Amino acid sequence: MRGSQNRERGAVAIEFALLLPVLLAFVFGIIEFGLAFNAQISITSASREGARVLALGGDQAEVEARVKEAAPSLTPDRITVTAIAPCVPGLPAPVVATYEYDTLFYWGNDTWDITGSGNMRCGG
Repeated sequence: MRGSQNRERGAVAIEFALLLPVLLAFVFGIIEFGLAFNAQISITSASREGARVLALGGDQAEVEARVKEAAPSLTPDRITVTAIAPCVPGLPAPVVATYEYDTLFYWGNDTWDITGSGNMRCGG
């Protein structure tokens, strides 16, 4: 009876050893996806703030400063802002912001470019 109990313990240990890498990959993938999704939401919200500044008559420097200020959880040096200033009243004021996201875990590429865009009509 004791021999079969020891064999079952060994089988459980082998099953655990085979499944552990898969489970860890899922957990780390979920964490990485959550952090990247948070960066995506932040950069999109910040680009909308930049579009608001541009639509109200701001210049390129004001738009870039507002985008970087509106995303406090992101590193400002890694944000690139593209806006066409000055905008023409009645036409859209698009702002595109790109964030160079450093991955927490190595997945073949250690940085991802995450892009967010905002668009408002010029003149308010």
